[in-house]
Amino acid sequence: MNAIEVQDLHKSFGKVQAVAGLSLVARQGEVLSLLGPNGAGKSTTISMLSGLIEPDGGRAEILGHSIRTEPQAAKACLGVVPQDIALYPDLTARENLIFWGKMYGLRGAALTARVDAVLETIGLNGRQRDRVGTYSGGMKRRVNIGAALLHAPAVVIMDEPTVGIDPQSRRHILDHVKALNQAGATVLYTTHYMEEAAELSAHIAIMDQGRVIAYGTHAELIAQSGGLARIDLTLNIEAERILPAWRSLPGLSHLDVVDGRVTALVDDSNALLPRLFELATQAGARITTVDIREPNLESVFLKLTGKALRDEA
Repeated sequence: MNAIEVQDLHKSFGKVQAVAGLSLVARQGEVLSLLGPNGAGKSTTISMLSGLIEPDGGRAEILGHSIRTEPQAAKACLGVVPQDIALYPDLTARENLIFWGKMYGLRGAALTARVDAVLETIGLNGRQRDRVGTYSGGMKRRVNIGAALLHAPAVVIMDEPTVGIDPQSRRHILDHVKALNQAGATVLYTTHYMEEAAELSAHIAIMDQGRVIAYGTHAELIAQSGGLARIDLTLNIEAERILPAWRSLPGLSHLDVVDGRVTALVDDSNALLPRLFELATQAGARITTVDIREPNLESVFLKLTGKALRDEA
């Protein structure tokens, strides 16, 4: 039995199709990352899986329980960490956890034991009696995660938990995701940071426009890009004046211009870069900045969609 199984899931809001035939599988005991830009449909997918909104079509199961015909059984298996902070700022961390523990049906000694364990897990024992409103953004997110773990769920869904926090808190959260997984939990993790997906995940599903456009291990996805390196550069003239000459170069698979920045996918950056400089000089142009990135998930997304994996709607 898979931890999460989704087949042909659909959801529209008016004329906007947020999720358009999504299919994916998360195996028990793995971290599966949903990687995509804002507007790809990640949060809508999470909202359907957690029972917050009804799908228009398709099916989804959590540990064999249908989110449509067995919603309570499906929810009982889940711990959901929403993108927005779901805490009471005037309560302490401990009081917030006690409140959410009671929402999960915990009482008495069992509740106290779970709150103590979660505070230890998220590393906030020393600040547990301070009001959450006095916490940093990263600390609030750690309590947000803790609230989802109180009933020891078998499946944990995290919706972009590191957005807008400092590097130290981000590191703590990523390490905590790994620890959860090592303890046996299945984690569905949404992000638009490709380095997070690469570090955490057994498998990665790349989303765009409401559907999965690629799925596999990190190595398998990189192979889909053909092992192409990415070169980003800027010029002191309009890029369109040099693009026809550059497009004739062998070994160049993709060339695009967005806001004056040229992006190229190439077989061998060491071989192609001197030729780009040479043709620019012949055209009376000067390359002013260069950034070379070896094959990564951005290359995969760029090859599949024709656009960069940017944080945009």
